[in-house]
Order: sequence, then structure tokens, then C-alpha cells
Amino acid sequence: MNWLLVAFGGAVGAPLRYLTDRAVRARHGPGLPYVFPWGTFTVNAAGSLLLGVLTGAAVSEPMFDLLGTGLCGALTTYSTFSYETLRLAEGGRASLALANVVVSLLVGLGAVFLGVELAGGFGR
Repeated sequence: MNWLLVAFGGAVGAPLRYLTDRAVRARHGPGLPYVFPWGTFTVNAAGSLLLGVLTGAAVSEPMFDLLGTGLCGALTTYSTFSYETLRLAEGGRASLALANVVVSLLVGLGAVFLGVELAGGFGR
């Protein structure tokens, strides 16, 4: 039965990712390879923060399936991050591609640790 929770969370997370990316692109420009991939960066950071909060709060398994695996799994995107990084590099923007990798990794890890801390997960 938990797979239904994952599916429902994913059904919310995927359109949320799409809408967030479109909103950010409308604000920051036409897209790759001309600008930094802010939409993907935003959803990955937000999903990492939420996943940290859920982990730190030690939510129930069904709640984690719904929000952690379903919503965060569909909201965040490693494949798009990889594709956009490749496109930056192919477009002659290797330094921006490297910055995307480094900043995304640091912010994602920082966000998950911050989320755990915000939920009171450290020091329990």
C-alpha cells in the first residue's frame, strides 16, 4: 500500500518541479546554455532541505514514503542536473558547468544537514 503514497507524492512533485522551473526561467532568462540552470538548482536545494527536515523529524514510514520518496524524489532531479551540466560544457561554458556541479553539491548537502538541524534531528 505504501507504493500508492509514493505514487501520489510523485504525482505532486513532478508538476511542482516543472512549474518551479518554468517560473524561474521566466524570471532569469531563456535557458541553456546562456544562463545558469537556476530552476533545477532551486528544486534540488528545496527537495534536499525538505528531505532533511523529514529525516530530522523522524516522521512515520508512510509519511516518509509520501513526502520523502514520492514528493522529494519527483521534485528533485539528478538527470536534469547532469544534462544541464553537460549542455553548459558543450556550449563552451566549462567553468559554469564546474560551478554548477560544485555549488549544487555543496548547497544540496548543506540543505539536507540544515533541514535535519531545523527539525531537531542532531543531538537527539
